[in-house]
Parts: sequence; C-alpha cells; structure tokens
Amino acid sequence: MSVERQDKPEPNGTPLQRGWTTGACATAATKAALIALITGEFPDPVAILLPKGDAPHFPLCYEAINDTGALAGIVKDAGDDPDVTHGATIIAHVVPLPEGSGVVFRAGEGVGMVTRPGLPIPPGEPAINPVPRQMMRDIVGEICAEHLLPPDVQITISIPGGEEIAQKTWNPRLGIVGGLSILGTTGVVHPFSCSAWIHSIHRGIDVARAAKYERVLAATGSTSETAVQEIYNLPETALIDMGDFAGGMLKYLRNHPVPQVTIAGGFAKLVKLAQGALDLHSARSQVDFDWLAARTEELNGTELTQDFKKQIQNANTAAEVLQMTLEKNLDLPLLVAQKARETAVETLRDAPIEVEIIVVDRAGKVLARVG
Repeated sequence: MSVERQDKPEPNGTPLQRGWTTGACATAATKAALIALITGEFPDPVAILLPKGDAPHFPLCYEAINDTGALAGIVKDAGDDPDVTHGATIIAHVVPLPEGSGVVFRAGEGVGMVTRPGLPIPPGEPAINPVPRQMMRDIVGEICAEHLLPPDVQITISIPGGEEIAQKTWNPRLGIVGGLSILGTTGVVHPFSCSAWIHSIHRGIDVARAAKYERVLAATGSTSETAVQEIYNLPETALIDMGDFAGGMLKYLRNHPVPQVTIAGGFAKLVKLAQGALDLHSARSQVDFDWLAARTEELNGTELTQDFKKQIQNANTAAEVLQMTLEKNLDLPLLVAQKARETAVETLRDAPIEVEIIVVDRAGKVLARVG
C-alpha cells in the first residue's frame, strides 16, 4: 500500500487505514498492463493519480504477457473498511485494437453485466462505473501520447471469485449479473464510511424509478422486509436494503422521488428514527430511555407511577420497554411509528412522497402501521 496514504484516527486515537476502490485498482492494473504491452516491462509498484490528488502506489500480484496482450493484477486493500471486496484480485487484460477504435471495456470473470435500466451504465455494458472508466481512459491517453501511439485498446477487467462475492452485495437485486461492479468516485475507501452500501441504496432507488414503480420498500433488515412483503408482494427491484442508513436513503429520495415509500424496521431501530436519528447503527445512535418514558406518559394520559417510570428509564433494551408497555395495553409501537414518520417527512422536506412506517417485532409480526 502507498506510503502516501494518510490514516485518520478514530476519536479514541486508534488509527484507521484508508483503502482503495475497485476502480482505483482496475486503473492501476490497466496502467501496468499497458506499459508492459508497449515496453515489455511491468512497473511494480505502479502509481496513479486519483481525482482528489491522492497518489497511491500499488504492488502487482500478477503479471503476464501473451499473444493477445498484457495482464496485470492487484489485490484490493480496503483498509479498515468492512468491504466484501477486500482481498479480491483485480486483473486488467489490455489488448491493442485497430486505430480509431478508442477504448473498449469488457467484463471478464467475476465482473458483472448490467441488465436493467436506471444505473449509471446502460444495459448490455460491463458494470464498470463512469468514473473508473474515465480514469482508465485518461491513463490510456496519457501513456499512449508519451509513446506516440493511438489510444485504441480493449480493457477486460476480471475478479476471480467475483461472482460468488457478488452474492453478498446488491448486484443481483440491481440486475447486475455474473459478478461485481467496478466502483469509486474518488478512488479512496474511507474507513467505516459504508459508502458502498449507501451507493447501493442510491442505485436501488434509480432502478425503481426507471421501472416507474409506485412504491418502494426500505427495510432495516430481512425480518421486516419479509413481513411487509406479505402485505405488498413488491417486485424484488422495489426492495431497498436500507439497513441503518435511513438518512442516506431519505436524502436521496428527496431529490429522486418515488410516489410512495414504506419504511419498515424493528422496534428499537424505529425508536431511534422517531427520536430524530438518521443513522440507526448502534455505534452512532442510541435508544433514549428517558424519551421512551416520556412517550409512554403521553400514551397513559397521566403521569406514570414512579416505579413504572424508573423501570422504563433503567431498562436494558427497547424490547424490554416494549414488553412492559404492551402488558399494560399501551400502544407504544403506534406512537413510535407516528414519530418516525414525522422524522422521515421532515427529512424529505417538500418532496412529493407519501411515507408509510411499519414497525415489526423480532418474530416478524406487524406491531404498528402509520401513513
């Protein structure tokens, strides 16, 4: 990994390492293969300049020259980000083309093909996103100009094992078949930014809009998604795996609206949304038990007994509070759904979107439905 990489510490002082996107790795591999195709020698490590000025150096893990062209491979290092493509090998196979052909992209083993509209790349094309494509075109133009050659090459990107890894991503749901996508806008993976997940949420909304769906379902997990699917039976491409990123999903919808959105989740997750949190991850937002006690008082119509109030305030989990209130016939899930909907509507601002909130318990039973 590059000596130029600057790692940022967490608030507790622990250093977190940045990593590099599949797009950056593919660009570096393309540069190494093209130079070897022209000169017979592979640069190792190979350096590239990223859109925001970073200049990482990538060691090669694979290199070959054959009758068709040259190949170079790089092992992706995602740093401290929990990225499913960390450790994958990104291989570029560069082949010369007749003059005037330009730069042509192909999907090799483990790189997906786009089959549905709504993504940045049209159907029938390799799932290599616009910024990585431009980075590779720029590299080809720069190197070919240095050697007084026309910039006419075919670039085939492969990721051995990528089809299996892709099953852990949104690609099958987005209509990207056969493997992974080559992604990245800056070339840099920031630790725990979960940018790939948010990117997938955005692309899922794009696909749903292109299909002109009236409703999308954004769920925090599979249990809530399955429960709501029993109500709506939506197409798979209308299902948004929101996870903890309610804010990322709502803010994108604000500028890319669909007529109706159903947000479904467990009681604790939607309590956080009801409190106004937009990132529902346990490391970044917490259930406020004083807030739950106050809401329970609203439902009760009078002040709670001191003993019951303390039980809520001192509860270990939101599920414990849920059970306590249900035993007293207090419909706390309904109030939480109403408050969560208020947060969602406020985040969407004036976007023309009808919002529904559905609260689901751990067994998949619908506890409340508002909107």
